[in-house]
Amino acid sequence: MTTVDRPDLRVLVERLDALAGAWLELGPTSTAAGERAVQLRDHVRGHLRVRAASLDAPILVLLLGPTGAGKSSLFNAIAGRSASRTGVLRPTTRTAVVLAPPEDLAALRAGSLAGVGPDRIDAIADGALPSGLALVDAPDVDSVEHANRELADRLVEAADLCLFVTTATRYADRVPWAVLERARARGLPLVVVMNRLPVDEEDRRVVLEDVRRLFEHTGFAGELEIVAVEEGALDPATDGLDARAVEPIRVRIDALRADAAARRRLAAEALAGSLAGIGPLVARVGDDVAHEEIEVGALRRIATTTFERDLGELREDVRHGRFLRDEALRHWQRYVGADDITRLFSRGIGALRGALAAIFRPTAAPVAEVRDATADDLTAAAHRHAAEAARRTAAAWADEPRVAPAVVDRPELWDASPDFDARMRDRMASWVGSIQADIVANGENKRLLARGASIGVNALGIGVMLATFIQTAGLTGTEVGVAAATAFLNQKLLGALFGEAAMVELIDRARARLDESLVEAFDEERNRFEELLPPADAMASLVADYRAMGEDLAAAIGPATVPVASAGQRTVRSPA
Repeated sequence: MTTVDRPDLRVLVERLDALAGAWLELGPTSTAAGERAVQLRDHVRGHLRVRAASLDAPILVLLLGPTGAGKSSLFNAIAGRSASRTGVLRPTTRTAVVLAPPEDLAALRAGSLAGVGPDRIDAIADGALPSGLALVDAPDVDSVEHANRELADRLVEAADLCLFVTTATRYADRVPWAVLERARARGLPLVVVMNRLPVDEEDRRVVLEDVRRLFEHTGFAGELEIVAVEEGALDPATDGLDARAVEPIRVRIDALRADAAARRRLAAEALAGSLAGIGPLVARVGDDVAHEEIEVGALRRIATTTFERDLGELREDVRHGRFLRDEALRHWQRYVGADDITRLFSRGIGALRGALAAIFRPTAAPVAEVRDATADDLTAAAHRHAAEAARRTAAAWADEPRVAPAVVDRPELWDASPDFDARMRDRMASWVGSIQADIVANGENKRLLARGASIGVNALGIGVMLATFIQTAGLTGTEVGVAAATAFLNQKLLGALFGEAAMVELIDRARARLDESLVEAFDEERNRFEELLPPADAMASLVADYRAMGEDLAAAIGPATVPVASAGQRTVRSPA
């Protein structure tokens, strides 16, 4: 087929495999999305990769059906021996029984069955069998054990031909039809074995007509081969169905074993059907990724908005100096000598500059007291807002399936980080150091005045630090007392030393650096939540990749579809 021979098919399948793995690594939230992702991965790795690499890899003939339908009995009849255990206890088949030549078993373990654990495979190596075909008895599709149903689903994705075994009393059961729907969607060649049919010809006709009706209603177009096996057609010697009853199937299996070209044709049909049928699944998984990206984006916006709100409130506290204690401000007022400074201001700036050296006592400057008290107060205010942002984000996320388990299991997310205060104090120390460095670097034209005043860079740094929190221009009529007085004196002092323009620049740069530090601190707190989400660029890229894959897959497949067979239906009765 031209679809099979296209040179880019293997590359397309490898891309699809990478996409399926990437989505599972990010982790779908909903159960349904996760099941679709696993189905896509299993189908790509169990069948598409194997067939795209080679049509000569061993074909996998899968016996599938509900509990007690007779899969193992059919398996034994085809094998001509008691190879698969039969019984009536649920679930009868707990592992996949695989009959194949030794070399094919090795190829299957590296290919179609690579994703199946060795403990789930009961391998029967038969060196007398010709290579190229493996017969697999799957666990019951309606098994009470979830792991058995998962294994059956996994084998459906890897098969090249499906022998669906059911009975006159079980064919309408709902669960097997869900599995058949997947076989139909992926274009898996199908043969139906109707076991335990009534001996009465009219009763048998009614059952077979109803079976055809159900398959047509479910969407199985074209010819559907049905092998009819009457009640009691058993062979005690093989613990299986009577060989004559399933002769059409045995003939077909033997023909496939003997004819490599026939196996290639079946492999090509299965591959073409898989490619034609996988498009809708790829589209559904792509939709899952897109929906998840929207949900992840909403979670990210909740965290971002919440932390930005509390950061904004903290900025307001900083701008108005609301977090400062009067004690720290009074320390600074006592140092600058409020009464003397006020008197000198009334005599003019020249008198002020001449008397500064007599007023200030650098050794008595309360640098450490004011700096530490201010750092403690700002750290406490930042902690309060960070904790509130964390609490509100955690409360909102606790209702979201993707992140709820992590939020519930990590109580530290409901508060600021345990080391938040220590990191904040380190930031404050660095910030004060940056103010002092800025004074040295940008106060060159006032150095002589600063030295003459004998104030010192450390004390000047405290003055600029306080000016970032309290300025007369930023104080309202209700903000009076120590803060207003300190702001007034600080501005007059810094203006006298550096000039109004230089003072404003120093304060603005200090305020900008402080804001950067606060933003960094809140970003770190928000990132604790961001780490629970897939990276935004990874989600966006995956959405785009799935969209591109759908387009490329449609172009590779073309308009052709692969029905079960050509027009018409036929029923093969077991020989009398």
